[in-house]
Amino acid sequence: MFMPRAYDRAITIFSPEGRLYQVEYALELVKRGAPIVGVASPEGVVLAANETPESELEDPEYFRKIYQLDDHLASAISGLSSDARVLIGQARVYCQSNKLLYDEAVDVEILARRLGDMSQAYTQHAGVRPFGVTMILAGVDATGPRVLTTDPSGAYRGFKAIAVGRKNDEANKLLEEKYSDDINLKDAIKLAIEAVKVASDRDVNEDTVKVAIVPVESKVFKRLEAEEIKGYLD
Repeated sequence: MFMPRAYDRAITIFSPEGRLYQVEYALELVKRGAPIVGVASPEGVVLAANETPESELEDPEYFRKIYQLDDHLASAISGLSSDARVLIGQARVYCQSNKLLYDEAVDVEILARRLGDMSQAYTQHAGVRPFGVTMILAGVDATGPRVLTTDPSGAYRGFKAIAVGRKNDEANKLLEEKYSDDINLKDAIKLAIEAVKVASDRDVNEDTVKVAIVPVESKVFKRLEAEEIKGYLD
């Protein structure tokens, strides 16, 4: 009978190669998650996600991948929704606490660092496991439009455009080819939707692709209506 090595079972033990296998397993879980995309533009930020329910009988209202965290800030998730729910709850509390303490909206990077610290703590204590979710944080703060990611290892990174989840390599290749620093908001929406289509296993439509934006002009989160998304798909 095969017995896994100690460093394969315990999250607190490094392998001889310097790897934490439980963290890597969590990252592999994210790669099997729903495709999500974040794109930053000088005119705002875009989040797009494939929200195809796992069953035709499932209410799509309960299969969300894009969540509002504050007026100026939103997140898309890929991985375990149950784990994401905990981090989203913490993020919303932190956003409100920042307003109460400092009378201003939280910076996107500060929130990403806070969530990264929480995720990292779950990689170094026995009796727990890493969060099996990667989040794309997108918003407009005092520094401008920002897109950052946090992953199960606790690391956070900033991007101009990023795809996470299934077939993320193909989607990121598309983003690298078509993204430009001066992209406008409408073209950013088109690009995000196209990247989601590339990463999806089946055909998508306005009911399964969801898009949210935070324009620089208003700094207010907005979900696009199905008719608007259909126009971009067409």
